[in-house]
Amino acid sequence: MKFHATPLTDLTVIETTPIADERGQFSRVFCAAECSVLRPDLQWVQINVSRTYDKGTVRGMHFQYPPATEAKLIRCLRGRVFDVAVDLRAGSPTFLRWHGIELDGDGTTQFFIPEGFAHGFQALTDDAQLLYMHSATWNREKEGGLRHDDPALAIDWPLRVARISDKDRDLPLVKESGFAGIKP
Repeated sequence: MKFHATPLTDLTVIETTPIADERGQFSRVFCAAECSVLRPDLQWVQINVSRTYDKGTVRGMHFQYPPATEAKLIRCLRGRVFDVAVDLRAGSPTFLRWHGIELDGDGTTQFFIPEGFAHGFQALTDDAQLLYMHSATWNREKEGGLRHDDPALAIDWPLRVARISDKDRDLPLVKESGFAGIKP
């Protein structure tokens, strides 16, 4: 595994190295020993798969408030997505800045999103599927989100937004909500 820093502190792109032969390939998604550079005690307690049917669909921007904050490891299993993380950590020098990468089902790239970040993505193909590994169990009472089209975030989605849930469309804007960040 190779770990690459991004412009946002602690947000990391991970490249895995598949082992391939005439039968196909094998690729490691997570190794506690290798990922100890991210956090020595990193553990996953919930693993989810999402499937997005239509190209242009946006899901996000979702996060959990303390004490239910969670780190995520994201990998695309099918199709292609533009995956985005936004720094929500109060006092961070990159507060409300975003970073996005393209993930695809044929690739070897993963996105490690630490606690205190919002996460979302846009499907770049029909039938995109993501694997999410979570360091904390989802908590409905601590669920939060910000609008995908919030001018304060200014996320540059690659495609016109074709579909978004009513719930995500109705999330608050930073300016209107007075969102001041997540305290570590």
